[in-house]
Amino acid sequence: MVGSAIAIDMAPKHRVTIIDISKDVLDRVKKKHGDISTLQLDVTRKKELQRIVKQHDLVINAVPGFLGFETLKTIIEADMNVIDIAFSPENSLELDEFAKEHNVTVIVDCGVAPGMDNLILGYYNELMKLTDFECLVGGLPKIKKWPFCYKAPFSPIDVIEEYSRPARYVKNGKEIIREPLTDCEYVEFDQVGTLEAFNSDGLRTIIHTMSHIPNMKEKTLRYPGHVEYIKVLKECGFFSSEKMDISGAKVSPIEFTSELLFKEWKLGETEEEFTVFRVSLRGEHPNGEREEVVFNMYDEYCSKTETSSMARTTGYTATAAANLFLEGLFREKGVFPPELVGRHQVCFDYFMDYLKKRDLHYIKSCRLIK
Repeated sequence: MVGSAIAIDMAPKHRVTIIDISKDVLDRVKKKHGDISTLQLDVTRKKELQRIVKQHDLVINAVPGFLGFETLKTIIEADMNVIDIAFSPENSLELDEFAKEHNVTVIVDCGVAPGMDNLILGYYNELMKLTDFECLVGGLPKIKKWPFCYKAPFSPIDVIEEYSRPARYVKNGKEIIREPLTDCEYVEFDQVGTLEAFNSDGLRTIIHTMSHIPNMKEKTLRYPGHVEYIKVLKECGFFSSEKMDISGAKVSPIEFTSELLFKEWKLGETEEEFTVFRVSLRGEHPNGEREEVVFNMYDEYCSKTETSSMARTTGYTATAAANLFLEGLFREKGVFPPELVGRHQVCFDYFMDYLKKRDLHYIKSCRLIK
């Protein structure tokens, strides 16, 4: 869903080829945009993937998270520049030297969050001495369907990973590791009402690149009640990867759960949903004034293009990064998360203008604080 939005957004200006293991997925995208070339391929076939990508100028890696890191390594090894939106659990910064050895530019985590929150943080880190950073973000269906009141524009295995991976945040300069789905709180949003925020491992690279900021956290947003149902599944072992013998077949609970939730969480192609995002920063200006800066973004399913909000907000950040690179505005070599791209004003402004043209608006508000 996200990858197809990326391809379609790139197609008016560029010759685009999309690769997927599913012919049905390729056919659906081809039907939407006939100028896009398609190729059915399993990306774990390393040599074949490298042969194909070398025929292009840039690669956008939009595979599921569990495939992301190895696919990214394969692309870099082929001496290809790449924009990455796979959100793999591994630390992409570990590939920095590898990317420099291959003389390529790699921009990672180019989504809404991680992605735009990193970009905003990187920009304001150049303007202020920051003390606090918080990101709240979620994508939700407009119609609440019991019991989960949730639909996923990503593969369910990636969502379950978010619910299973230990959550890291920074408090008073120290990294703290908590179980995900903890420290729940209710937060009000003008367009939505009350949502539930909980710990998730969304800080990712900024724990390393912005380690001088003493307080940083990221939380995921869901409708109230969702967390309790997920905790029940988790406590009962439904997210375990340890295989069980069931009538002679070896199956892990997480594989079984993913199959069930894929149907329950599948977002319909024209189903209305929305994305809500809030980033708050606090810090001190060189003149001694302390200020709080808040960016809010709310977006809905686009009926005109039949594109989900999560595909728009996530995918168009990736295409902004791709076009930024192709237009020669950022060509540094190595691995760069968005906070290291957004520190350059020309790059920050490019992202904001690019998204605004696609009717995605990050609204800023400021207030002086004592």
